[in-house]
Amino acid sequence: MWRLVTVIFAVTIANIASEPTPIVIWHGMGDSCCNPLSMGRIKKIIKENGPENVYVKSLMFGSNVVTDTEKGFFANMNDLVADACKQLKEDPKIGDSYHSVGFSQGGLFLRALAQRCDYPVPKSVVSIGGPQHGVYGFPHCPGSVGICNTVRRLLNTGAYLGFVQNALVQAQYWDDPYLRDDFRNKSIFLADVNCARECDQDRYRKNLVRLENLVLVKFLRDTMVVPKETEWFGYYPDNNVTNVVTLRDSDLYKNDLISLKELDDNGKLHFLTVDADHLHITNEFFVNEIVKKYFS
Repeated sequence: MWRLVTVIFAVTIANIASEPTPIVIWHGMGDSCCNPLSMGRIKKIIKENGPENVYVKSLMFGSNVVTDTEKGFFANMNDLVADACKQLKEDPKIGDSYHSVGFSQGGLFLRALAQRCDYPVPKSVVSIGGPQHGVYGFPHCPGSVGICNTVRRLLNTGAYLGFVQNALVQAQYWDDPYLRDDFRNKSIFLADVNCARECDQDRYRKNLVRLENLVLVKFLRDTMVVPKETEWFGYYPDNNVTNVVTLRDSDLYKNDLISLKELDDNGKLHFLTVDADHLHITNEFFVNEIVKKYFS
């Protein structure tokens, strides 16, 4: 009897151990979790080329795809990151750990999730064109004319005004190099997750360093994200939009505010490039350089 129980237990443990690590997707601005031409296609590519029977979860915010799309523009990102953490905790198919890939602003939000969500534990965060150090420009907008005009008006009115910060997603990662004090003091999201001011630093460092891989993909001809170097954590210095300070020359890295240097020293920080415009990524690149290398 005990031998039978032992065998059943061993088989159960073996089956659990053999299940592939789930993969989480966070879509970009103007997109939704379930668009068959975008995230639906990405999900299909992962399932066809990733580990056999892998579970892929495309995060949705709100009760339907319309609300999910709107929340890519109008939401409090602190609430959405907390919501994402809750979704993963409550999904029995996620288990203890997961890989993740985010597109455009979704890449930034997944990195924030890795810092703030203690459980489940992320193994990999892949940021594809994610504005990790913020943006200072909004040249192209993938949403409707009405939504995009509203976004531009609010940013021009004042990105750091309280009602704009609390309502507009893009304002929450807007880093104006001419208004750095306002950014540090009034940004409700990016200034916190990048520890530009007092933050929950011990927790952020401890959580982010758990990653096996942090992968940053930069588009060399990006015309949407300004500056494009933000996709590798590069950004403008104070009062200057001509030069860009690279990650390794930044205080964020030198002082290791969120463990990026430690990840880099341990070979866990990866920089990839795509010679194309924003999110113009081929299936071949995504499969060979992302799925097969980091989601196995």
